[in-house]
Amino acid sequence: MSTRALSFSLLLAFVCSAGVAWAQTADSVSGGGGAAPASSAPASSGASSGGSSSKGGMLGNDMPFFDPGNEVLSWDGKKWNVNDNRIFRARFEKYLNAEEETAADDEAYRKALQDIMEKITPGPKIDLDEAWSLLPKASKYRIDANLCDSLANAVYTVWLSKREINRLGKANESLEKERETLERNSLMSVEDLDTRKGPSKSWSSEAAAQWAKENEMKRDMRMQPYIKRLAEVEVMSKANMLKKDASELQAKVEFQALIVQFFFQRRFQHVVIGSRFYRTLFGDGDTQLKLQGDAKKLLTDSSGLPPTLSVLDSLANEAMRDVQEGIEAYNFLLTKNELSSATQRLAEAFAVGEYVPAVRTLPREKKRRALEFTQKTNQLVAAIEVKDYARAEKIVKELDQTAKDFDNSKPMAAIETAKTVSALHLAKARNAAASGERTVLENELKAAMEIWPRNPALGEVSGAIFSQADVQQQALSDLDRLLSQKNYRQIFDDKVKFIAATALFPEKQEKLRLVLDKMQTIEGAIIRANEVAKRGDAYGAWESVEQVFAANPEDIKLNQLRADLTTQAAEFVRSLTTARDLESKKQTGSALAWYLKAQQIYPPSDFAREGIARVVKQILPDS
Repeated sequence: MSTRALSFSLLLAFVCSAGVAWAQTADSVSGGGGAAPASSAPASSGASSGGSSSKGGMLGNDMPFFDPGNEVLSWDGKKWNVNDNRIFRARFEKYLNAEEETAADDEAYRKALQDIMEKITPGPKIDLDEAWSLLPKASKYRIDANLCDSLANAVYTVWLSKREINRLGKANESLEKERETLERNSLMSVEDLDTRKGPSKSWSSEAAAQWAKENEMKRDMRMQPYIKRLAEVEVMSKANMLKKDASELQAKVEFQALIVQFFFQRRFQHVVIGSRFYRTLFGDGDTQLKLQGDAKKLLTDSSGLPPTLSVLDSLANEAMRDVQEGIEAYNFLLTKNELSSATQRLAEAFAVGEYVPAVRTLPREKKRRALEFTQKTNQLVAAIEVKDYARAEKIVKELDQTAKDFDNSKPMAAIETAKTVSALHLAKARNAAASGERTVLENELKAAMEIWPRNPALGEVSGAIFSQADVQQQALSDLDRLLSQKNYRQIFDDKVKFIAATALFPEKQEKLRLVLDKMQTIEGAIIRANEVAKRGDAYGAWESVEQVFAANPEDIKLNQLRADLTTQAAEFVRSLTTARDLESKKQTGSALAWYLKAQQIYPPSDFAREGIARVVKQILPDS
């Protein structure tokens, strides 16, 4: 297996798999680049209350069907997760809006890392101390996030460990000298006893035996202290050897864990620097990674090789090279106006190497082109999600003009299929109305509306559902009552009934259309606010709702969402409210201060920016 194949199999297994999935999401719905669809969802995901299940109904097979429960679009027997990986998309869009990191501090930081790597590059000029002294300097830069400081601490810990190992080595040398002395003393003690006069031939056997016993006892008594101390010295020596081995192993494990952490954080430059420090500090040639659990399984399963520092180092270098190629491909595709492929290449490069210099230094004006394409594809996904096929078709035409390589086959197939199936249900509804089959008529009309709620032909056919005058009159009466009460939410919930009832009354039909358009705007705002809130942006979600709330204060659902978001963004809302009150009282200075505070809390705030502009205009009318 080649190094390149290893890097892709490993890196894409753990590094924001959302990056590739995101690109597939855009492809599967908008048709960009012809990527393969994402993995099928569970069988239960292909149905909802409004359609057939995965057992073979029409929805999801003959026509596109979106299941909001698990965000799966089913069509032609296949499934796409059309709104997958919100976290990655939000992070990617934040990157696309960010300024390129080409300031003096950014250049200085990259130079610092390069200097560190040069200082510890294998060769005769390795300067470990100088490289270590540069680490705290590099950690002072914002983008480093104190990772170099962590590496410096790890190196210092190894040095302390080596001091402890040296101390234990010296202690063992002293113990060894003591052991030799004890052995020599014990031998001399025994020899002294052996030189003494033994029993003569005139002694009886009993006397000789008694003398031998007493002599053995004296020998044992003299040897016992030496033997005891020798045992103690041996135990202490073995204990020191174990401590020495354990201390070195612990230092290795901690250092390796930091390098692996850098790898999983996609800080590949830090991986290379850490591996060079490791080889310099531990010269025994042991680069086997002491990993356990999922980390070990991921590395071994992905590469097919035992996890070693060399494998990690080569994968980090390969990843940086691959990201560099991805950025070069992105720049080339931009010149060819192939935005679909370009955006995918940039997303892949960002997913793998978010902190690689080639990614961080890409100019913002180039990234904005990918952002515009991304926003359009997201709008296309949203339009298909809410079944607004007229808008989806308009966006497809815009994407065709924007990106030369945009593949419109999948979205247009979904749109045309939905229109065709909706027309089929309307034709069945007409036949049912002609034959007086009221139940079939209602079911077919409901099915047509679920497929394409804003189908212009719905109004022409729906009048048959209220063929009986009293039923139609009751519906019209209910509509007038709800309009007088401004209960637009109830009208929206019962829109099928009212569309049918107003089919023959153009004036009421126009009023109903205005209400439904208004409610469609409210529903769109609620959907957008919920999406923004799910990304953790409560301030942006509140602004989305507030923009619509002023014109629709009577909607209960909108009111409830606004109240919930107001609680989550209380400080920001209080600052804006105070600023508006002070502005209305002509206290422009105080109002400006509160607007600035609101902007500080949430810099992208449109309300804060517009308020600041108004107040500044009042303070400096000629500016």
